[in-house]
Amino acid sequence: MKIRKLTPEYYPKAASLLDHAFAPSRYEVQLFDKLHEHNRTLHEWVCLVRNSVVAYIGLTNAYNGRRIVGLHLGPMAVQPQMQRQGIGSELLRFALRQEGIRSSTIFVLGNVKFYQKFGLEPCAVPRCPLDKGNKNFLSIRNESFEEYTVGYEPEFLKAKKR
Repeated sequence: MKIRKLTPEYYPKAASLLDHAFAPSRYEVQLFDKLHEHNRTLHEWVCLVRNSVVAYIGLTNAYNGRRIVGLHLGPMAVQPQMQRQGIGSELLRFALRQEGIRSSTIFVLGNVKFYQKFGLEPCAVPRCPLDKGNKNFLSIRNESFEEYTVGYEPEFLKAKKR
């Protein structure tokens, strides 16, 4: 198993993984495609096994108005037949150690029990526009007490939820 920065040669394989892992939803693959199409700032890695992409993680900018206040983790995916083997956990630990990420505030909308294993905690502020009541919204290194609604890249809201 090798972890590599996502390069254009692996875009189709990463998109295929997202399509397969989140089926029947097309939201994640449409989001991936639109973020790349619009050249958004992304921190992305893939996990390779014999040159096959078996896992993907991406992080995008988080905003308070126009000011970047951290990063959003997601999407993250592991090939369904390879889940529960620690691949996603290893990829997430790897990403959280990288320069530019290890000291940033990270937000994630996801499974609370899973992400708490990595030091992310339920987040009261800022508010997440995609999670009423912030029930599944977590953060790490979030030292803000300011009330605001955290911003996402526009593609998060424009990708079609199904």
